[in-house]
Amino acid sequence: MAANDTIADMLTRIRNSCLAQHSTTKIPSTKMTRNIARVLKEEGFVGEVEETGEGIKQFLVISLKYKGKNRQPIIRHIQRISKPGLRVYKNRKELPKVLGGIGIAIISTSSGIMTDREARRRGIGGEVLCYVW
Repeated sequence: MAANDTIADMLTRIRNSCLAQHSTTKIPSTKMTRNIARVLKEEGFVGEVEETGEGIKQFLVISLKYKGKNRQPIIRHIQRISKPGLRVYKNRKELPKVLGGIGIAIISTSSGIMTDREARRRGIGGEVLCYVW
């Protein structure tokens, strides 16, 4: 994995923290990671998202959510789709439905980062960043 794929790095950190049942995970803060974290929070996959650190070394501290006695992670699967070496773009008619609408696809559009549902509602396509369910 290239060191400059901040999205893949973010998804991997979230995936690993869920598997280890950590309550929070720390991710380097960029405009892209902040927007993805915002979408995950709006969709209920993660709890609070806080920004810490100062100057150039800023981090997002994301609270992970679990359910039940066995603390099953809410995020069961998180997968990078569009990679720096192979970008995946879809127009509004081709936007993916993840698990028949149970999961979400996070899309980078000209109007910002949003879910596949929101992009479909607005009638715009974009780059498919990742799937989450």
